[in-house]
Amino acid sequence: MRGGRTVIRWLLEDSQPAVRYRALVDLLGRRESDPEVREARSKIGRIGWAADQLRRQGRKGFWERHAPRNITEWVNFLYYPKYGSTNWRALVLADLGLDATDPRIRKIADLVFEYKLRLSSPFNFYYEEACVVGNTARMLARFGYADDVRVRKLYDWLIEDQRADGGWNCSHGTPGTLDVWEPLAAFAALPRSKRSSRMEVAISKGAEFYLRRRLFREGPRYAPWFRLHYPNHYYYDILVGLVVLTELGFSQDRRLRPALKILMDKRQPDGRWRMDRLHPDVCGPRASQYRRGVTPLRIEEPGQPSKWITYQALRVLKRVEDAA
Repeated sequence: MRGGRTVIRWLLEDSQPAVRYRALVDLLGRRESDPEVREARSKIGRIGWAADQLRRQGRKGFWERHAPRNITEWVNFLYYPKYGSTNWRALVLADLGLDATDPRIRKIADLVFEYKLRLSSPFNFYYEEACVVGNTARMLARFGYADDVRVRKLYDWLIEDQRADGGWNCSHGTPGTLDVWEPLAAFAALPRSKRSSRMEVAISKGAEFYLRRRLFREGPRYAPWFRLHYPNHYYYDILVGLVVLTELGFSQDRRLRPALKILMDKRQPDGRWRMDRLHPDVCGPRASQYRRGVTPLRIEEPGQPSKWITYQALRVLKRVEDAA
């Protein structure tokens, strides 16, 4: 492995315990009971990226200036503006390994349940697009609420919204698209023991949808899919596809090889991967619409080596190697 030991030492630096924890467990095979693993995990909310986000959290658990005072503010609460409001920061915190054992995370979950997962809410996620529902299900499952009936209802919605071709789409009456990866990622956030038979069928159909397209062959070549990003919010790229498909157990499938080659070609001579862009990274006639009024959520610097993307890429490669 080019620069293997040096790269691992870089990922194990104390400055980013979220990456250190994941590298110890996923790349080096350490057990959760290992003292170094336990120490790294205990520091995620106190040092590094997660701590940086939590320092801006308000006393009542949200990042907005105040709670909603009218119907318009209620609709926008937690979700707008993109990408500095509570929803988007919470997705990052879930990725980084925090859960409801931290009272700050419990406050976030309580807010989502109160304002976005009540049938009487004016902006109810149960009636939203697959990307919103998938992101919320993934976030809450990682926070430790996978058994909550309100979260299970989100998963039921994802099963019902799956298209005949196995994919998902945010437009009604249309075929699936690679762009809508959030439902599969939500299923990947559940351990096998918590997946129903209906979920397993949806996973199988969804994975086949991506594998048939080799994770990127859908219409004309779309440049942002071949650039690596974090946070991803609800945007797709090939690393997202590889992470989800290997996490769901499809590491042996030969149809991953074209995407794996692209990933390897993007590796730097020192063995690391760079973050190519910050989202929203979009092309086409609607690009200006997606960028309007948006402040990117910056975790690492674009154009520079990325610890999070390097960890994710190495995790994908290890899964493929272990499955061979």
